[in-house]
This record gives sequence, structure tokens and C-alpha cells, in this order.
Amino acid sequence: MNLFRLDASILPAASASAEIADLTEAEWVAAHPGGSVVRRHLGADPLPSDAWALATTAGFTPEEDLSAGQREALALAAELAGELEAADAVILAVPLYNYGVSQHFKAWADLVITGCGAGNPLLKGTPTVLVTTLGGGYGPGTPREGWDHSTPYLRRVVADMWGADLTLIKRELTLAATTPAMEPLRGLADEQRELALGEARDAGRALAGK
Repeated sequence: MNLFRLDASILPAASASAEIADLTEAEWVAAHPGGSVVRRHLGADPLPSDAWALATTAGFTPEEDLSAGQREALALAAELAGELEAADAVILAVPLYNYGVSQHFKAWADLVITGCGAGNPLLKGTPTVLVTTLGGGYGPGTPREGWDHSTPYLRRVVADMWGADLTLIKRELTLAATTPAMEPLRGLADEQRELALGEARDAGRALAGK
């Protein structure tokens, strides 16, 4: 059995998304002690920013005219797509940054799409847990309602394009503990954290087929 895990936090040592994903992974590993875990950490080891453009333009370039950069980008795109395609289960830990998807996660997703083809549901039926964390509150009635432009995109790509059997774990208010202006929200933030950790354990058991 093969688990693929991707992290996208730029602060690995204090990552709220990683804390949740760790619990999900632990449940999977406990059920599959002989399984393998393939990891990518886009925050700690980002992909080359020009790789997607190089891989895409390579598709319009004759083989004999491909540059070394284009060949490397094509190989990288194929490698990234292959990691997902080989997975029996997937965990994606992706924080919200600046109200949208971080550029390093977008680069990864674009390269995967290039590597597998836009119409290829490479995760069709694959159990996938998507963990997303948000520093503020974006629910109905909040001042920032509608400002979360990340979660809909993640659903569209992972579930609709790639066909994953998706479970979403979403935790908001992660900045409440360190932001003075959010002090009145700290109790609610603690509740959201505990709820997300419980969901992570349940999702991990489901991911493991328990």
C-alpha cells in the first residue's frame, strides 16, 4: 500500500495543516505498517517557478528543438503525476495564503496537470483527505465571507478534475492565538482545532479502510 502526502505550509515547524495531517497519516500507517509513504513538501522544497511554462511550451516544440530546461520540466511533470497516480491513498495539507492558493501549490498542480493531461482523472476513486487551514474566519455572516478563493479551487482540481474520493477537513481561525485583535475569537478557535483533530482521526481510519 502506498500513501502520498503533500504539504504546502511555508512554516513547517508551526504548521496547523501539518498537525491535522499528521493525525490522519498516523491512522493510515497504523493500519498499514508495511506500507510506504511518499512525501512532497512544497514549502520546504519548492518546485522551480519556471517549470510549468517550460513543460507547457515543450508541447508546442519539436522534439529535436527542445531545450535542456524543457526536457527537465517534462520529466518533473511526469514524476509528479506519477507520484499521485501510484498512490492508494492521498493526504494534501494546503493552507490558505492571501485569500487564495499559494503559488507553490499552484505550480505543483499545474505541473501535475501537464504531466497527466488535463482530461486524465488520475485519482479516480482514490481516497483523498484534503486538509486546509485558514487564519481568519470566512463563514456566512463574517466580514470576510466569500474571500476564501482557495477551497473551491482545491475541490475543483482534486475532486472534479482528478476524480478523487474526497474528504475535506477545514479549520479556520488559526491566527487567533497570536493575533491580539482576534483575542475574543480564541475560544471558538480552540473549538475549531479540536473539531479538526477529531475529523483527522476519523478521516485517517476511513483512509486506511477501517
